[in-house]
Amino acid sequence: MNHSTTQSKYTAAGDMQAGATLLSASTITGDEVYNMQDEELGTIQDVMLDLTEGKIRYAVLSSGGFLGMGDRLFAVPWNALSLDKENHRFLLDVDIERLKKAPGFDKDEWPNMADPTWNSTVDSYYAR
Repeated sequence: MNHSTTQSKYTAAGDMQAGATLLSASTITGDEVYNMQDEELGTIQDVMLDLTEGKIRYAVLSSGGFLGMGDRLFAVPWNALSLDKENHRFLLDVDIERLKKAPGFDKDEWPNMADPTWNSTVDSYYAR
């Protein structure tokens, strides 16, 4: 987790009304992501913005490696994540085995995230 901003990020957010919370992308990068079974899935490595619609489209989740080696990346639709303020992390309602089978990519070979077919595949995989 990005500890340098934990206090200001989550405490201030908790004092605001729901829906009025704003966080900078740099405070999200490095945050842990857990599932509903309290298993660590990985960390947020990046945030992808949809400039046409003016919103966050994906959080790039880094998972499966050790000390940054061998990590696989997953573009997780932003709306599939929820903020766990109490534990200072994000939650994704996916078990570890399902995440391992999710459409992913290597850190040196990012997909074309503007490709509608790719978007449809990823979005439908995480649809609730």
